[in-house]
Amino acid sequence: MTTTVLAAGDHFVLPELLARELRAAVPDPDALDVRELKLPWPHTPFGKVAEVDEASGTEEQMIEALRGARICVTQMAPLTERILQACPDLELFCVSRGGPVNANLEAASRHGVRVCYAPGRNAVATAEHTLALILAAARRVADVHTDLKRALWRGDYYDYANCGIEIDGATVGLVGFGAIGSRVARVLAAMGATVLVHDPYVDPRAVEGIAELVPLDELLHRSRIVSLHARVTDETRGMIGREQIAAMPPGSVLVNCARGALVDYDAVCDALDSGQLAGAGFDVYPTEPVPAGARLLSAPGVVLTPHIAGASREVAHKAARIVAAEVGRHLRGKPLAHCANPAGQGVSST
Repeated sequence: MTTTVLAAGDHFVLPELLARELRAAVPDPDALDVRELKLPWPHTPFGKVAEVDEASGTEEQMIEALRGARICVTQMAPLTERILQACPDLELFCVSRGGPVNANLEAASRHGVRVCYAPGRNAVATAEHTLALILAAARRVADVHTDLKRALWRGDYYDYANCGIEIDGATVGLVGFGAIGSRVARVLAAMGATVLVHDPYVDPRAVEGIAELVPLDELLHRSRIVSLHARVTDETRGMIGREQIAAMPPGSVLVNCARGALVDYDAVCDALDSGQLAGAGFDVYPTEPVPAGARLLSAPGVVLTPHIAGASREVAHKAARIVAAEVGRHLRGKPLAHCANPAGQGVSST
């Protein structure tokens, strides 16, 4: 029996990568009919499609591409109520991201479609990028780079008041100790930092020998550098605002490679202007792309990247392998490893 699969890739997780990993993961590659579709992300920013967020492509495009398909592997394609109603053959939808935000899980469950995701696919890349931003912000790399590109050789960067800070001997606070935060912690500890962690959901044994688990208030008061690694929830939305920044030691550094909704960026700009923050590094923002004229674009001491912390070739390959492995499990009738709506786990699809 031939199984039709839609490999709805984009310009990062390429359709051909998905197709190649699918054929390597399934029990009988010859029984697989793989259709390839390339969505416009990131050349066209993702956005809301009907009731789902952070998606690329249209409902009409997906309905047409999914006709007769039992399985879809994708990164950004939407899965909406309308798509599910129009595609009754669909039984598995695999999202090669840390969370299936572009899928309507409630509707998928009603239609008997299981949704998988790819936790940890970009943990290494994002951890490395976080470290790059910490170092760049702590040593004012963005400012000195901009000056030098304008042929300004400023000796005053050697003034005591303008000098950056070292990681060795510094206290660094990490908000979140998941796949990314734990990697950042290990590297910082190896560099000689005292690492503090705030994560109400972590097992204290997980941080032993690496970091000290503390309340958020204590972390902010003690840390010269603070890096965010939390998910956005009702609890964490806006968790770093004016009060929290004011609690940090004067001349501190704030880094966010998690989600823009965690931070009050107006408060950050005020703190950079006043010197309460000596530097900051951001890869995520409340609105993406960042609007022209946003204060953050001209704030002093800040290094910015356009939400690329998870952008490495290795991430694209890992993402494709993780979702392809789920397809292999599904076709063998095995339990899925990362199912977001696990009702019916273990039921054979054959």
